[in-house]
Amino acid sequence: MELEFVLDEFPKPAGLDSDPQVQLRPLEVHDEDRLLRFFSEIPPRELLFIKHRVTEREVIHDWCSNIDLERNFPLLGLNDSQLLGICTLHQQLGGWKRHIGRVSVHVHPNFRGRGLARTLLNEVIEIARQTGLERIEAEFVGEQEAAIKMFSHLGFSQLFRLENYVKDMQAISHDYILMGQDLITDEEYAGMG
Repeated sequence: MELEFVLDEFPKPAGLDSDPQVQLRPLEVHDEDRLLRFFSEIPPRELLFIKHRVTEREVIHDWCSNIDLERNFPLLGLNDSQLLGICTLHQQLGGWKRHIGRVSVHVHPNFRGRGLARTLLNEVIEIARQTGLERIEAEFVGEQEAAIKMFSHLGFSQLFRLENYVKDMQAISHDYILMGQDLITDEEYAGMG
């Protein structure tokens, strides 16, 4: 299925009982300040495990100025003007991993435990299916136990663990965990119908 048909579904309600006002939609150019504010409120310990320097305006400006939803699809969960969570589907458009997407998800500390991460992740997995991806992966460091548990409940399994393989932003070594899930792609989406 083409991305334009996926985009026609947004914005849409998140379907959360805890906050029926939460809407889902892709990142837009005017979200720069909102995204920067969101990441500035993530606890410093968690920022160590994010690959990019998301509290630097230049990084966020680049993301919002160069939106390419076919390569990176950031799905936002918003309540009015406040960004509550983001889940991004990263994909390569060519090469030997073109059939595999990678996901990352972050939820505002004040909005955790209400099902938003699960909702965002389920939505992004469905987008991955609709765009024809066959597998989806997620990367973690060993200390991210709660996130690993949530991904396990959503059907991800651990593909491998490498001890002391990655270093955080303070150059401290951590175990690297790759989890994955095979996607059952509808024949219509895979172009086989």
